[in-house]
Amino acid sequence: MKKTALISAYHKENIEKFAKKLVDLGWGILASGGTAKYLVEHGIKVRDVAKLVGGKAILGHRVVTLSREIHAGLMARPDVREDIEELERLGIPFIDLVCVDLYPLEEAIAKPDANCKSVIEATDVGGPTLIRSAAKGGRVVICDPSDRIGVIEEIREIGDVSLERKKELAAKAEYVISKYCLESAKYHSEEKYNGVMGQQISETLYGENAWQVPGRLYSTEDNDPLALDKFQVLTEMAPSYNNLCDLDRLLQTITHLAAAFDINGISAKCYTVAAKHGNACGAAFGDNKIEVIKKTIEGDPRAIFRGLVMLNFEIDEKEAEIILTHLMENNQRRLLDGIIAPSISQKAIAMMRRKKDKCRFIVNPALANLDKNSIDSSKRFRYVRGGFLTQPNYTFVLDLANPEVKIFGNQENWEDRGDLLLAWAISATSNSNTIALVNNGKLIGNGVGQQDRVGCCELAIKRAKDAGHDTEGAVAASDSFFPFPDAPETLVKAGVKAIFSTSGSVKDKEIQKLCVEKSVILVQIPDKLARGFFGH
Repeated sequence: MKKTALISAYHKENIEKFAKKLVDLGWGILASGGTAKYLVEHGIKVRDVAKLVGGKAILGHRVVTLSREIHAGLMARPDVREDIEELERLGIPFIDLVCVDLYPLEEAIAKPDANCKSVIEATDVGGPTLIRSAAKGGRVVICDPSDRIGVIEEIREIGDVSLERKKELAAKAEYVISKYCLESAKYHSEEKYNGVMGQQISETLYGENAWQVPGRLYSTEDNDPLALDKFQVLTEMAPSYNNLCDLDRLLQTITHLAAAFDINGISAKCYTVAAKHGNACGAAFGDNKIEVIKKTIEGDPRAIFRGLVMLNFEIDEKEAEIILTHLMENNQRRLLDGIIAPSISQKAIAMMRRKKDKCRFIVNPALANLDKNSIDSSKRFRYVRGGFLTQPNYTFVLDLANPEVKIFGNQENWEDRGDLLLAWAISATSNSNTIALVNNGKLIGNGVGQQDRVGCCELAIKRAKDAGHDTEGAVAASDSFFPFPDAPETLVKAGVKAIFSTSGSVKDKEIQKLCVEKSVILVQIPDKLARGFFGH
């Protein structure tokens, strides 16, 4: 029996090639409206849906394929004799394959002038109904153009499509329609109804701990060039769940740093950030790759052990040698869990590779072009028991020219604005409460996750001194305001010469007075604009 395919394409590019291949394999084609016209113009013989359903499209083309004839052809059970006989009595063809793509609803919603009427007009009903009927009927259902080649190859090879592929295509179809309907629900309810959906990209060995099995990475299929699904793993062992969490946090820090330098007109070719358990334990900027890598390692050589390092430049043999050996003794090699860069040469990989590929090499060319537009602007979701929280992403970038910025103290000899911006980027993307200390273009101490500001300051100073750093002349950044003068006083006693914080404390005047009297520069911006609480 001759097989039949129903084709209805909004985006018609190359659809004629797919239809031609089916015809060459002995299939008949059903189509309607614009798709039928397009295929005929390209020399494809088509049976118009209008002739099958007994009339042309109605209601201004709002109703075309929504007919019992079409859906009977899709949902008739091939192994039930009564179903097939009924189709024959009614003159309805058994439809074996549906190839449909949908009106671009997300594009319509994203338009600045989108309104309820325009979104409704862009909402596809016939397409999703065709797809779901085909999925329920066990037909071959194609809603992603990338699946067309595989389907054709399988039909050419075995004369049909395997049950396994049909199930996979049907599952994808249900996912595509669910995501489509979710976008509509979110828009029309003004996000009273919400959710997040994704396609599995990879599976980790386990979650945060070995008994949390499995761990999985899903993609929301964003066009963001820095989305995690755009990173390529060059080794056989996949990144762990914790690796991916750290990668996401590294992206927050390095993109905020790059954006701050871009906005403030500070030139630096190289940025490097190392993270351990989600927080920066090394970071630096400059124009020399080798020096920047050295400074990053020097920040906290103890904490960087088994950490991840992200860089915005290519890693070759020279860079790999420094990563492995700088500050190491007795010919030992530094052990890291991951290197993330725009590219990594094969020679560098051979040098840094660990047994069983425990050091992951991950690349994304987009890391080489970080600027003020690299900040992640998508909403953030977080699971809580029985539901989830959502909030806008952290997109604030410190601009020292912002009229809301107030600077106290003598700025005459202040030249290390880059240090202040690095400290700010780290404090704003580390677990709050945080105080970050930076000196000479490198992070020297990060006091993260403390319950009070004094504790943050003391921890940052301790970590700096444990790593052999002198805090004299350093700059500090706080992710929020100081409720009392005791925390900035702790920093001043340690030799800090410039401090960034938000303002909004009842003790602001006292803190400003303290800094001026101690010849310490204080940079403040209102807490309502710039508070950097992160990773609670």
